[in-house]
Amino acid sequence: MAKLRLAGLLAMAVAVPIVAFGQSAAERREKLARMIPHHEGQLGALAPANLDKERPAPPFDLTGTWFVDLSEAFAKFMFGPPYPEFIGQAKKDFEEGQRMRREGKPYRDAIGQCFPAGIPMIMTRVWPIAMVQLPTVIYMISNFNNSFRQIFLDGRDYADPNTVIYTYNGESHGHWEGDTLVVNTRYIETYNHYIDTGIPISEDFRVQERMKLLEDGEILQIEYIMTDPNNWVGEWRNTKQWLRVDNTDIGEVECLPDLNDNLPSTQAGQAGLEN
Repeated sequence: MAKLRLAGLLAMAVAVPIVAFGQSAAERREKLARMIPHHEGQLGALAPANLDKERPAPPFDLTGTWFVDLSEAFAKFMFGPPYPEFIGQAKKDFEEGQRMRREGKPYRDAIGQCFPAGIPMIMTRVWPIAMVQLPTVIYMISNFNNSFRQIFLDGRDYADPNTVIYTYNGESHGHWEGDTLVVNTRYIETYNHYIDTGIPISEDFRVQERMKLLEDGEILQIEYIMTDPNNWVGEWRNTKQWLRVDNTDIGEVECLPDLNDNLPSTQAGQAGLEN
């Protein structure tokens, strides 16, 4: 009899969660359908059914921690010179930024005001970047404010331009061309998002990165090809390299505006920002 009572109690213990949370995971997901973001007709990058699809083996794996190569000069974190031919307001902004730099004054230091660095500048901030490559996606987390980026490799289409939410690192899709990973990025947020010394971008800004591994995987080289017909003529090109660094990890980093307000350098950097 005692065994029967124990069996009954165990059955009730198992049954309670089922009653409380629904009869199945599928039913619970259905109840939360309006809350859960959904890719129409597209599996998520981490869905087992997507990860398990048969694909050709990639030419290389970016998994690791990387640090931008500034051994030649610290200023190599910038994407010029050389610069393209700037036009319109961008030409005036570029000239003002260069003048302020010659005078040793910060200009449009949006990053110092806790705005995201955004692509391409997040790639060359003076902090390591952790990269994890899976068959469907490459995740990148910078130690600079833990900026997050993902490059989809599963052949999906870009998001609907009428509903997509623009972000500072944009939406990146990659494909292989021989031993080169070609990454195209669009839908990049423009608000207080600048390149180098205050150069603006528009919603037509596009970035292509051509990635290769050199020296048996010790060096990551990326050729940048950037276009923005509203701000400069033709292509803005620059090639950067990163070094594999195996003795470091990515920690948590936050940007706190109230702390930055007490730094004269970041206060001065508010010049030229959008309000």
